[in-house]
Amino acid sequence: MEETERRYRAIFISDIHLGTRACKAEFLLDFLRRNESEQLYLVGDIIDGWALRRSWLGWRQSHNDVVQKLLRKARKGTKVVYIPGNHDELARQFLGVRFGGISIANAAVHQTADGRRFLVTHGDQYDAVIRCAKWVAQLGSWAYDVSVVLNSALNWARLRLGLPYWSLSAYLKLRVKNARGFIAEFRRAVAQEARRKGLDGVICGHIHHAEVAAVDGTLYLNDGDWVEGCTALVEDFDGRLEIVHWAGAAQAAPLGSGA
Repeated sequence: MEETERRYRAIFISDIHLGTRACKAEFLLDFLRRNESEQLYLVGDIIDGWALRRSWLGWRQSHNDVVQKLLRKARKGTKVVYIPGNHDELARQFLGVRFGGISIANAAVHQTADGRRFLVTHGDQYDAVIRCAKWVAQLGSWAYDVSVVLNSALNWARLRLGLPYWSLSAYLKLRVKNARGFIAEFRRAVAQEARRKGLDGVICGHIHHAEVAAVDGTLYLNDGDWVEGCTALVEDFDGRLEIVHWAGAAQAAPLGSGA
């Protein structure tokens, strides 16, 4: 029998990218088995349609297991909301439909136990590259996939040398000036949309960078990804929100501050 380690009021996960070799499906399965919630938000890029159009070779049995686990949670009473992103944008043609107990929506408003209201969106609508030049975004996605493959080879060698895990792609993303500027601009854009709607903050994914930050008085929470970071955003029954990093084998460590 599966042992539940923690129970939460809500869990937010995004950017799983099922169908790619870089997807950490086994880590996600471990997280889903050990953590339960009343509400579960799938905040986009759950299945990588861009990668699957190129090849199905990245789809593994563990990816089927993730889908089955999500459906099982919905059947057992978890309120599951699926908000498609740019990599699984084909699901947007089914907005308002329920599949296997999972509701599909373009966005949602989540109210925490302490009364705060958050816009929940994948975030690609606020990415200027996605809006204006989708082919550039697809090229960037391919380059990112290459860096993740190189990252896997690098960490295979580090493991044998007794060195800890280190993310090459995350390092490059945060060290390149344009990338850092992009992240800051993305934060401002999604936070501004939350303010425009009269909400307290925004919960999103898309950029694979888990973070809790205040942006001009609006709370910005990014739940990260399951390609390299293996992070989720969780809300406890008092309304506290925090990002956890799932290291697998029943290890969860806080990442950054709570809100």
